Amino acid sequence: QVQLVESGGGLVQAGDSLRLSCAASGRTFSDYTMAWFRQAPGKEREFVAAIAISRRSSTYYSDSVKGRFAISRDNAKNTVYLQMNSLKPEDTAVYYCAAKGSVLITVPSRDYTYWGQGTQVTVSS
Repeated sequence: QVQLVESGGGLVQAGDSLRLSCAASGRTFSDYTMAWFRQAPGKEREFVAAIAISRRSSTYYSDSVKGRFAISRDNAKNTVYLQMNSLKPEDTAVYYCAAKGSVLITVPSRDYTYWGQGTQVTVSS
């Protein structure tokens, strides 16, 4: 079992930045591919970014956040981060941290086994 707890959400203005954190516990953090998803009201949960297990920590982003968001991980702290810059109102959503015990980065949410409770990000125009 892996427990995930997100933090860092809040209310910001368009153009601002936020950094989300996801603290993991329970199993060896470095064995899991980590990802961020988000879900806006009335919409399906969508993939945002992921970072692989490998030593090089390969990353992958959705087109909607590429160039603005950056995912990183600190295996010593069992934490994954999502740095969000140049935020837009359309980034407003609940952001979820997810983990899966596979070396492959994949997009579908069904591939991820463990989920956090989510943290709200609201971007005003």
